[in-house]
Amino acid sequence: MTPAPVYDRQTDGRTDGRTDGRTDGRTDGRTDGQTDRQTDRQTNRQTDRQTDRQTDRQTDRQTDRQTDRQTDRQTDRQTDRPTDRQTDRQTDRQTDRQIDR
Repeated sequence: MTPAPVYDRQTDGRTDGRTDGRTDGRTDGRTDGQTDRQTDRQTNRQTDRQTDRQTDRQTDRQTDRQTDRQTDRQTDRQTDRPTDRQTDRQTDRQTDRQIDR
């Protein structure tokens, strides 16, 4: 009787059930013990965090710009109003003086 062929036989007689001939116990070709799924999860987490940070930064910048624009407009209006009023008063006074003469 011939013995049945045993695939992936290691030197100590154990087999790891693999059919690709690898006998080192690795399952996905990685040497650090992480699976591809773990790597994908970590990559996705970093990407999500980076995206969130970028979005927050953009939002903050946009808000800052809008606030600056509004503040500038308000300041301009407030500055223009007193000047306009003063000019109107001066014009009115001059006109009144001319009429009085």
